[in-house]
Amino acid sequence: MHLPMNTLLQGEEIQSYLPQRPPIVMVDKLWHSDEKETLSGLFISEDNLFVENGHLAEPGIMENIAQTAALRAGYFFKKRNLPVPLGFIGSFKNLEIYALPKIGSDIKTTVTLLHEVMDISVFEGGVFQGDTRIASCEIKIFVMDKTKQND
Repeated sequence: MHLPMNTLLQGEEIQSYLPQRPPIVMVDKLWHSDEKETLSGLFISEDNLFVENGHLAEPGIMENIAQTAALRAGYFFKKRNLPVPLGFIGSFKNLEIYALPKIGSDIKTTVTLLHEVMDISVFEGGVFQGDTRIASCEIKIFVMDKTKQND
């Protein structure tokens, strides 16, 4: 998978775009985000909460996909000077995990918007190690847009 030359966000600055806080933060780079697709990255560190037996376990891969979708929402809300919304996983569908990445490796994750209805977004997610797809799914996310609520 080809990566863009520029990193939009990385390291601790990502945290201001996500509702999650350490040790649950499962993205550490944002390379691209537009209306349709978002591309994030994660270095698998030894102290990652979801590492088991030297590999990132399945729940970590699922959380990484969900947080890539959350990062997309946070990025677009912050660009409009709006607060980062809370999001909730509605469901995973057709989740397939082909390999578990090892400690010390990098993964790249894409979420591609399939459709949006009100505050529900459905994405196709893919996780890659190098050019190899190691996971895929469809994920449904509910976003609580506080700007639409009446106080």
